[in-house]
Amino acid sequence: MTLFEQIANHEIPATIVHEDADIIAFHDIKPQAPYHIVIAPRKPIPSLDYVTGDEAELLGKMIVVATELARKFGISDTGYRLVFNCGRHGGQTVDHIHLHLLGGRQLGWPPG
Repeated sequence: MTLFEQIANHEIPATIVHEDADIIAFHDIKPQAPYHIVIAPRKPIPSLDYVTGDEAELLGKMIVVATELARKFGISDTGYRLVFNCGRHGGQTVDHIHLHLLGGRQLGWPPG
């Protein structure tokens, strides 16, 4: 069972900001910005490399949840970043797809 499944099952504590039948969203424990929220599906998909057309609606819902959270936390007007990391070289550290919502300050490029 992945870390995110354990969080979704409330087996590991987290500051949850959204949850529904498909998605869990919580504050990252090592934030890279004032607002750093992880949006993960409850369905354990190891990485974007395993996504099929069957998950298109789920990934779309993750983006909708991210934009709703950006509005909720007041960062939609100034801007924010959405990031999927894929694989070790892409910065993925948990083998369960997830979307990072980052905002609350000027974000540089390249990210880092």
